[in-house]
Amino acid sequence: MKRLLVSLALLATGAACGGGGGGNGNPAPGDPFGLLQRVLLRNVNIPTGLASPSQLQAVVAFPNLLFSRPLFLTHAGDGTNRLFVVEQDGRIRVFANDANAGAAAVFLDIVGRVSRAGNEEGLLGLAFHPDYENNGFFYVYYSLANPRRSRLSRFTVTANPSVADPNSEMILLEFSEPFSNHNGGCLAFGPDGKLYVASGDGGSGGDPQNNGQNLGTLLGKILRLNDDGTIPADNPFVGQAGARGEIWAFGLRNPWRFSFDRNNGNLWCADVGQGAIEEVDLITRGGNYGWRVFEGNNSFNNPQGLPAANFIGPVVTYTHALGQSITGGYVYRGARLTTLIGAYLYADFVTGRVFATVHDGNQVISNEEVGNVPNPASFGEDQAGEVYVCSFDGRIYRFDETTPGGGDFPQTLSATGLFTNLANLTPTAGLQEYDVNAPLWSDGAQKRRWIGVPGQARITFTPTGAWVFPLGTVLVKHFEIALAAGGVRRLETRVLINTDTGWQGYTYKWNGAQSDADLLADSETETITIAGAQGPEQLDWFFPSRVDCMTCHTAAAGRILGTRTRQLNRDFDYPNATDNQLRSLNNIGLFATDIGDHTQYEAMPNPLDQGAPIAQRARAYLHANCALCHLPAGPTSVNIDFRFGIPIAQTNLVGVAPTTGLGVPNTFRITALDRTTSQVFDLIGALDNRRMPPLASHRIDAEGREVIGTWIDAGAGD
Repeated sequence: MKRLLVSLALLATGAACGGGGGGNGNPAPGDPFGLLQRVLLRNVNIPTGLASPSQLQAVVAFPNLLFSRPLFLTHAGDGTNRLFVVEQDGRIRVFANDANAGAAAVFLDIVGRVSRAGNEEGLLGLAFHPDYENNGFFYVYYSLANPRRSRLSRFTVTANPSVADPNSEMILLEFSEPFSNHNGGCLAFGPDGKLYVASGDGGSGGDPQNNGQNLGTLLGKILRLNDDGTIPADNPFVGQAGARGEIWAFGLRNPWRFSFDRNNGNLWCADVGQGAIEEVDLITRGGNYGWRVFEGNNSFNNPQGLPAANFIGPVVTYTHALGQSITGGYVYRGARLTTLIGAYLYADFVTGRVFATVHDGNQVISNEEVGNVPNPASFGEDQAGEVYVCSFDGRIYRFDETTPGGGDFPQTLSATGLFTNLANLTPTAGLQEYDVNAPLWSDGAQKRRWIGVPGQARITFTPTGAWVFPLGTVLVKHFEIALAAGGVRRLETRVLINTDTGWQGYTYKWNGAQSDADLLADSETETITIAGAQGPEQLDWFFPSRVDCMTCHTAAAGRILGTRTRQLNRDFDYPNATDNQLRSLNNIGLFATDIGDHTQYEAMPNPLDQGAPIAQRARAYLHANCALCHLPAGPTSVNIDFRFGIPIAQTNLVGVAPTTGLGVPNTFRITALDRTTSQVFDLIGALDNRRMPPLASHRIDAEGREVIGTWIDAGAGD
């Protein structure tokens, strides 16, 4: 594998003192700069030309096309090699299967019929009739309101093969949806020529109506229909008293994408878990897959103590240490990815992890993580069996095979050359320390941060959005925490590198002697006795894996979270002088253009700064801790925008009912003047599966939570 010895830009005259920094003193133009010149540093041992540390590299398949919340991709099977993309709002777009495709025409527009009142509602499924080339039939599944329900309909194409007739709708099936989430929606024709339909359990949490186990409802099932919507006579529950004849399999929570293996017809289905386990199932006629009695292989709501043997167990599971929402894919039967032929590909929507499972017909032979895609909402296939992924960043991705990377990455922190003295964390010249205004809560750990930019490369500056960093940029963050026995323990040092395959994250865990840190191959959790506010506390510290880093560093948030204008617009105690960070970075020419006077730009306050307005403090806290996921195109279906600077009226917070309430009347996401009925306040104080943010947090931020509570009690205004 290629190794590049990084030439990082010297950003300063030396290392900064102790990670400290003042407020915003707004130095005058004649005051000394903290950073004086930019000097090159050579031979830092960080490889920046790494391929992805996986077998597959995600590549934008159609660079000229951008879609709105794409939820599915498929082909018509008519020999035209066209692709069709489902957009959640109610449109289907069609375009040539060509990397140079310049436009995607609207094939069907039923936006006026589709309900998007809930973020999991919308146009959710599409399937073309096996004889579409002759009859022009295709099928869609979508949500409606007043009353809330799901609908399966058949439409017909017009004489123009790129335009369907919206007036040709034939409604085949409708059923009520008690809640806005868990709607399923996947459609596919099986090798038997029958139409299969996935339905969720009706929503809320924990399947409160026990729909998954109830054969008298269509919720929480895989359904099987004739192409005209009638019930096949050989369905397993036809004629059974109290059972719906449409049911093919049951005991499912939210089967988000199923598919048939082109070779053997096996039906693979990914079922989204509740709070702990995601699963992949092989669906068989009449099978009961256990929900809500079981979640994966674990008993969930099982008052009778039923054994797992009463249900069909999952083929593969993973816990929420690896991801939080499974996206089902396909058994790969294309020609491009030769090492993946016969493997079932699936992913996690939240972390972006892509997995490949090899199954010999009787058991799983292997299940490996093979890549990463930003927020994979759905997989799709073209007519040749090549696989694509629809992402909520609006892009369609394909995969290239690549040599697994990461093996030759420095195995110890000392080997990276990032620090010249690990004992006192002296960064190598050119790796400049900085600080942020509103830090992410990290279970009370103390943090220090450094940045290095290669060669003479520069950062593209924006006043409010994400900065764009050149390839080879290195970001380092160090964590340590006060121990109950006295002193501090160095926990980990994380390294983010902008490589030619995207940002890659690495975690170095400090050894027991505190003399060096070792590169982790996967995530770990360790219990540490720390100094708490009321005395010694047991803390489960989570060390993230390489892919876990991207769970928080989301594509929608620009990957890099703290290193941007509102966060860095503050003073820092440089060795040369205390100076505003933007002013000093601009002085050494680190930005692609002169940004001018730093005082023209907005700055977040520290949420704990009691001298700042409470609304600004609260919004800064929510931005730092929540906006990494909760923002437009973010990796969550909940329509909340926590970004700093967004008017509160546009955040969908105050007076908006949550998807899942608190069990008390008049609950809202935020209830102005009442923290006790505000879901946001509740979640910040939770340590169970409701915890937000859900990854790597095992202590409640009491001070930060009180800032939010005070703001809510004051009216939760701007």
